[in-house]
Amino acid sequence: MAQILIVEDDPAILRGLEARLQEEHYHVISATSGKAGYELALQENVDLIILDIMLPEMNGTEVCRNLRNAGVDAPILMISSRGDELDKVLGLEIGADDYVTKPFSLTELMARVRALLRRQPKLVREIEEYSVGGLHFNFIKHEASKDGTAIELSAKEFAILKFFAAHEGQVVTREMLLSEVWGYEAMPTTRTVDNYILSIRKKIEDDPSKPTHLVTSHAAGYKLVK
Repeated sequence: MAQILIVEDDPAILRGLEARLQEEHYHVISATSGKAGYELALQENVDLIILDIMLPEMNGTEVCRNLRNAGVDAPILMISSRGDELDKVLGLEIGADDYVTKPFSLTELMARVRALLRRQPKLVREIEEYSVGGLHFNFIKHEASKDGTAIELSAKEFAILKFFAAHEGQVVTREMLLSEVWGYEAMPTTRTVDNYILSIRKKIEDDPSKPTHLVTSHAAGYKLVK
């Protein structure tokens, strides 16, 4: 589960961001001043930082610059009420990865969050074929069978199963699937992932209500087991 640090001093914006990110099952920590945010970013293992520019004690550009100088390489998404293009250019030049201006759409911000998380180094091994029980998948030819009988799967379902096969036995979170399988443009929700999992189970499991291959890891995600 990705951990996201929000550094924002506006209570309403902070609550809105926290609620939406938690709804998408991210782990969220927050700070309301630049100094506190800077210290949290150094202390915690964060995967992404959402950083306001106008902050007490230390402004966002200072926080960004100091974090990069300290070797923190987590993606930084800067937000500001300013519309001045110079602020955007400065933020990007000192190490920010993306920039949005208030007021912003939460849907757009979530898409940017997923895109930034997707840019992190990938540890996924390439896999062409995979078998489990009586199931066999060929991810190159997009062919699947169960006990020798062909199964019809969509391209997205093949992509999801390939990701699970590459992470066999590991818990795969909804956020991982959204980031790696869907990506920036689609802007789906975690409910979309759940619907696809349900569809796949109906095709590969003997009893979809009691899955034995694509199982649920409660409060975390799913995993593919043999």
